[in-house]
Amino acid sequence: MSEILRELLRVSEKAANIARACRQQEALFQLLIEEKKEGEKNKKFAVDFKTLADVLVQEVIKQNMENKFPGLEKNIFGEESNEFTNDLGEKITLRLCSTEEETVELLSKVLNGNKLASEALAKVVHQDVAFTDPTLDSIEIDIPQDILGIWVDPIDSTYQYIKGSTDVKSNQGVFPCGLQCVTVLVGVYDRQTGVPLMGVINQPFVSQDLNTLRWKGQCYWGLSYMGTNIHSLQHATSERSGSETQPGNTGSEADFSPHFSAVISTSEKDTIKAALSRVCGDSIFGAAGAGYKSLCVVQGLVDIYIFSEDTTFKWDSCAAHAILRAMGGGIVDLKECLERNPETGLDLPQLVYHVENEGATGVDRWANKGGLIAYRSRKRLETFLSLLIQNLEPAETQT
Repeated sequence: MSEILRELLRVSEKAANIARACRQQEALFQLLIEEKKEGEKNKKFAVDFKTLADVLVQEVIKQNMENKFPGLEKNIFGEESNEFTNDLGEKITLRLCSTEEETVELLSKVLNGNKLASEALAKVVHQDVAFTDPTLDSIEIDIPQDILGIWVDPIDSTYQYIKGSTDVKSNQGVFPCGLQCVTVLVGVYDRQTGVPLMGVINQPFVSQDLNTLRWKGQCYWGLSYMGTNIHSLQHATSERSGSETQPGNTGSEADFSPHFSAVISTSEKDTIKAALSRVCGDSIFGAAGAGYKSLCVVQGLVDIYIFSEDTTFKWDSCAAHAILRAMGGGIVDLKECLERNPETGLDLPQLVYHVENEGATGVDRWANKGGLIAYRSRKRLETFLSLLIQNLEPAETQT
């Protein structure tokens, strides 16, 4: 249903506006609220702050979608809990109220009576946003609403968002850290099969006006359903390759290039780093944020995003996975890929989004347990995997 995708684009831009407002208005950005409760902590970080912006963005997305598509909210899932405790010990559930005044009142409770900040936040939350993409107007797709589930990561790379570095230089287009690594991620999947269908990645902080210090962002999207594959980079891709992108084939000579590039987490295992250096040479880039690293693959800045740990989650990968599917790529389980015998012709182990990890608790129920590889071209992935496996073997025999 392209109407749902249109609305997701609009609410992702509203979310980006909130993220920008919370950074640009100093009264607002003092509002970093409580560490995450034990069951919600991402074990990769010693301190994982919950920001009020995070929760607000998630609630804005959920409630705007529910207003437009009644019944959808119960199938919208996110990383954040919307329960707060203020300095008075009051427990408050944050919901988007129907009027700006009511939202001010509720936010004042969360913010211990900070009226100025509450009013500034409520204003941006209730501000209407007109945002669309003409490419979407050319398609009408009917996807039954009752099969849809949505994963939301309201502000991915919270640490970079809080730190707020603005002067980081990119390395061949890839930012190692800084506000450019912050993304709003919304991924739609089929609740029966777990297959990702639509994705929106909004990057709120792309370029800054040095006079006003205001930021501009960029939005990427993709839809892959029943043979229809369309994405926001289609025009650029087809111009480069001289033809429309087809699933499973980028239509580019790059498919056959022996050179690979990869983006990785700075916390990646040494064995993976060593193997990658033999496969990619100097074309390995460290970057913050799972959403941003996936976006680097979507943008074509790198061939591969690889991560061997189990500290990314369904909300981190679903949006990019849907966009990459529309481009002919995908996101696969790294562990299963390494154990797979390609000669048996088995399908690649694509990540799915509808099943909890058995026996896990808290956020680990939705972890990508086997790690992941994001890619744009299946041919390139197959070649990359065979080289990676060859180069991992010596390291493994030594341990």
